[in-house]
Parts: sequence; structure tokens; C-alpha cells
Amino acid sequence: MLTIRPALRSDAEAAFNIRRQAIRHQCIEVYTPEQVRIWTEMPLTDGYRDSVQDNYQLACYGAQPVATGFIDLQSAELGALFVLPAYMGQGIGRSMLFHLERLALEAGISDIHLDATPNAAPFYRCCGYQGTAQAIYLSPTGLELPCIPMRKHLGAEVLLPLSQLAAQ
Repeated sequence: MLTIRPALRSDAEAAFNIRRQAIRHQCIEVYTPEQVRIWTEMPLTDGYRDSVQDNYQLACYGAQPVATGFIDLQSAELGALFVLPAYMGQGIGRSMLFHLERLALEAGISDIHLDATPNAAPFYRCCGYQGTAQAIYLSPTGLELPCIPMRKHLGAEVLLPLSQLAAQ
């Protein structure tokens, strides 16, 4: 059974691994091999560990971490939605997204935003996000990557049980 819980600082290595595998598996379609290499070879830092502890959620099957996501409740930014390649296509990303949206709404946030990779934009559009204009995301390493800024207004449907949301 899939569970989603707040990540701990000790989960940073697992979250970092999920991120690396997901980027290498999915983003090679839209970024150059060099961009993917630079993006995924950044080191695991204390700053990343702090961010995992402060903002991340972790989806697990039993004790196995399979997906990450974060919601920054100060800036209303959603991000780091990554699923291990072996678990893609099973609705885990959608479950994580709905979980993050619920956390935002419970915190009094009704408008959220994110920067989608071009390959992920169709997924977000299917989940109610809007945005088509291309922009540039500046990664912590200084790497510039094309992205699509997207926004969503959260309504009461976000508070439905996850099983009902996943069926929509």
C-alpha cells in the first residue's frame, strides 16, 4: 500500500536518488545529455538535506521510498515531484500531487505554482494546471533549463479522499 509522509532529514539520500533516476529516465527527451549530466551530478549538500526535512513529502510502498514532492508553504511553490522509473505510470505522481495540493489548501493557500519540465507539462495540464509560455529555470548549479511556469487555483475538490481524486 502506498503511503505519503513528511520526509525526514535522514530521507535526503533516498530523495536525491529518486530525483537523479527520474531526471535521467524522463528528461533526456527534452534536455541535452550534457544538461542532464550536469543537473544530476550535483552533490548531495546540507542545504538539500535541510530542504528535504523542511518541505518534502515521501511516497513509500512499505519501507521503500518511490516518489518525492515538496510544497513550500511560504511561497506556494510546488516542486521536486519525482517518481522512480520502475514505479512510473501507476498513479503515484498524481497521488503525490493531490497530497501536496491538499497540504497547501489546509494551510490556507488557494493558488499554487510550479516550473514544469517540458516533458511533465502535459501531466500537470491533465491535473488542472495552466501555462504554456516557456521560461528558463536557473538550477542551484547555475544550469539554465527550459521550463514552463504553471499555476492552479485550488478548490474544494482537493479535499476529497485521494481514492476519489485518482478516479477523476
